[in-house]
Amino acid sequence: MSVVIGIDVGGSTTKIVGYTDQGNLVSVLKVEAADPLTSAYGALGKFVNENKLSLKDVTQIILTGVGADLFKKDIYGIATSRVDEFRAIGLGGLELSGKAEGLIVSMGTGTAFVRAGKDGISHIGGSGVGGGTVAGLCEKMCGATSFKTIIELAQTGSLGKVDLNIKDISSAKIPTLPPQTTASNFGKLEDGANAADITLGILNMTFQTIGMMAVFACRNDRVKDVILTGTLTQVPFAKQVFQALHKMHGINFIIPKSAIYATATGAALSYFKKHKTKNGNRK
Repeated sequence: MSVVIGIDVGGSTTKIVGYTDQGNLVSVLKVEAADPLTSAYGALGKFVNENKLSLKDVTQIILTGVGADLFKKDIYGIATSRVDEFRAIGLGGLELSGKAEGLIVSMGTGTAFVRAGKDGISHIGGSGVGGGTVAGLCEKMCGATSFKTIIELAQTGSLGKVDLNIKDISSAKIPTLPPQTTASNFGKLEDGANAADITLGILNMTFQTIGMMAVFACRNDRVKDVILTGTLTQVPFAKQVFQALHKMHGINFIIPKSAIYATATGAALSYFKKHKTKNGNRK
C-alpha cells in the first residue's frame, strides 16, 4: 500500500494524516514533543508503526505549519514538499465539513481566517487571540499549566462572577440583544471569583472574540458557513458559545469531526489536487 502523508508541524504539537494513493483515509495521529523536529519525526515513526507500514510504503510527505521551514531535506529519504498553511487550512476545512465553500477559522496559537470555495482559497485576516491567549492567561491567572486542566476547571466555573451582561446594566428590552448577552468580558469580576470562574471567563472571551470576527467577515459575503478547526475545538464550552452566536446572527458554526487535523488533512489533499490522482470517493 502506497501512502501520502500530510504533516502539520506546530511549535510542540504535530498532527499527521495519511491517505492511500487511491485517496482513502488511513488514519490520523497527534504527537507532542519539546521541539518541532522531534515532534514531526516522532509522529511519522509512530504513524508508520501503528498502521503496520514501512517507510517504503510512504511515497510522499507534505509539510505545513509554523515549523515546516525547519526541515531542510527530505525526511528519512522520502520525497518531501511543503504547502502554504492557509491553503492547507482551506482544503482541510472544506474536506472535513463536506462543504463546497465556507469561512474556515483555524483556532491555533492565534487564529487564522481563510475563505475557501470555487473562487479559490485566500487568507482574509487573523487575530492574535487564540489558544496561546487561553494558555498564557490561564497559567498566569489560574495556575493551569495544561490544556486538560483548563477544560476541567472551566466545567465548574460561573460566568456570573466574571462577565457583565446586558441585564446587569439595563432593564429595557433591546430587540437585537438578549438580556444574557455579554456587555463586557471580565466587567463584573467579583472578589469571590475562583480559578474555575476566571478560566471559564477567559474561554468565553476568546470564543466570543473569534466568533464575532467570523460574523463580521461573513456580513458582506454570501458565505454563511463558518468551519471551526484547530485545537480549541476540543473545548466542550466552545459549542455553547458558537450556538449562541448562531441564534443571534444567523451564521452557521460547524465543528467537523477530527477538526484538529484539518490543516494536516489539507496538506495531504494538496498533493492530490496538484497531481489530480485522488478519486472522488474518500470515505
